[in-house]
Amino acid sequence: MRKIPVGLMGCGVVAGYGHLPALKASQELELVSVFDPDEKRLQSAQERFSVPKAFADTDEFFQSGIEAVVLASPAPCHYQNVMDSIRFGKHVLCEKPLAQSEDEAQAMVQEMQKAGLMLFTAYCYRFSSPCLKIKELLEQNAVGTVRSLRLVYIWNCHGRYETAPDGGRVEQARRVGRMLEGGPLVDCGVHQIDLSRWWLGSEVVAQHSFGAWVEDYEAPDHHYLHLEYANGVHAMVEMSFTYCHTAKEPIHFFTYDIIGTEGVIHYDGTSHTFELRNSSGTTQFPYAKVKGFDAMYSEFARALQTGSPGNLPTGQDGLIATQIARRAVEQAIQSRHVR
Repeated sequence: MRKIPVGLMGCGVVAGYGHLPALKASQELELVSVFDPDEKRLQSAQERFSVPKAFADTDEFFQSGIEAVVLASPAPCHYQNVMDSIRFGKHVLCEKPLAQSEDEAQAMVQEMQKAGLMLFTAYCYRFSSPCLKIKELLEQNAVGTVRSLRLVYIWNCHGRYETAPDGGRVEQARRVGRMLEGGPLVDCGVHQIDLSRWWLGSEVVAQHSFGAWVEDYEAPDHHYLHLEYANGVHAMVEMSFTYCHTAKEPIHFFTYDIIGTEGVIHYDGTSHTFELRNSSGTTQFPYAKVKGFDAMYSEFARALQTGSPGNLPTGQDGLIATQIARRAVEQAIQSRHVR
């Protein structure tokens, strides 16, 4: 079977541990070319993953024989990357958050639709085996009628400080960048927002958020978001970038709890627990991490072949999660000013 030729823009950290290895391992996709404006990063990615072509020029990249593009570039680049993809008629799988603003995200979705091109959002959590299993269990009514979801990811975001080339201590750049782009809810929380919508098959009808500020960024670095769904379910998402961020020995917590009338599904990334507890007893499932890059790319290939998204999050899914997250951040900031 012919492999579909694709290219990747942005050879940073996430591309290095997630996108590029999955693309190279794909049986359906062929990684033809990579793009990055940083020549050192570009060369490193090309050599490490044996990519045939590498470009620092946008037009040359899009004319390298690819049929679709993966955007693993920084969020501020996504809008222009998508507009360039439209110019060259390429389908897009875009990393989260989809855009820097709601207006940009709306324009990306609308312009791709006008061009007859597919836009997908790389919510890779959907494709991890635990998240797929939770979807299956909910469809089987394993916990009865779902009443509440609790999704928690509190961590240090690589710590507050890093060592500078001169040996001094400076603010950790990756963490600073994420805070300036909207903080933990916009950066990581969109995964949890997308999962809850997908698991429940229902839309958010009301939301309220509370923020806590350990440091003096505009966005809160510890965030609590409460969501009410059309089907009556309540979901709470808790996200943090400052949990143990200055601790010598940091720990983190990553948990999912789905609470229903007939039982509970519990996933714990710290204790490596994944179980169902209901009236039939307790069922233990194999533990796995929650990022499913390989399965996501299999679904991407299938979407490119068929023209149907399947379980792949669309641009509209990316827009909705970003809308909810950014509105929550704005609400928290406004409440802080009032206080």
